[in-house]
Amino acid sequence: MSNDKPGPGNGKKAGYTHFGFEEVPTAQKQQRVREVFSSVASSYDVMNDLMSFGIHRIWKRFVIDLAGVRPGEKVLDVAGGTGDLSREFRRLVGPQGLVVLSDINEAMLRQGHIRLADKGVVDVPLALANAEKLPFAEGTFDCITIGFGLRNVTDKDAALVSMTKALKPGGRLLVLEFSKPLNAGLAKVYDQYSFRLLPLMGKLVARDADSYRYLAESIRMHPDQATLKGMMENAGLSRVQVYNLTGGIVAVHRGYRLD
Repeated sequence: MSNDKPGPGNGKKAGYTHFGFEEVPTAQKQQRVREVFSSVASSYDVMNDLMSFGIHRIWKRFVIDLAGVRPGEKVLDVAGGTGDLSREFRRLVGPQGLVVLSDINEAMLRQGHIRLADKGVVDVPLALANAEKLPFAEGTFDCITIGFGLRNVTDKDAALVSMTKALKPGGRLLVLEFSKPLNAGLAKVYDQYSFRLLPLMGKLVARDADSYRYLAESIRMHPDQATLKGMMENAGLSRVQVYNLTGGIVAVHRGYRLD
């Protein structure tokens, strides 16, 4: 199935961008993505567990360990959704540190606030923010993470530059995102799962097959590991390393702002 799907780098008409496999006017993508996540916000955590068989918790644990967050640091969780990373980072930075949960989607941010409060975490500020134009002063954060959010950004290069600028010199950016399986056999199985089972689960659990069909398509359109590494370097990050998880289905990219 993977051979007949478009991929990242395919030509687009001027003024257009990808929304899954569909080409849409660039100005419309942000609203289309907002509609998807507004639709799935209330079932987002349940669907994450179902779609990944719970493995998303291991992926996020890897990011938390790789981030190396220390007491007193300032952390920004971009596209933080329901706050899984923010909750753990808040514990790690301690009373002298700061964690900010940001998301462009108000419904997702609302769910994040509810989930954090349910866990007794009430001191994480929320920021309704576009990753392409973060509303923070340059050099504010020691660590920035974006988990399963970059593929939904209209201008990924602008978002990487914006996040890099918000880092302190020596600060690190970690991108957790679906990527490209390293094995051809795994890729075929993954395609069958993504395009047949994901929309079905979305229909049965979230009552929204179309949104999960988009999510599957958006994963295929996301840059592969090497391409994203180059994009991070072009944004001004150094020492960019790639960590493939679950056979490359997911990858973590970590880079540092050195100046």
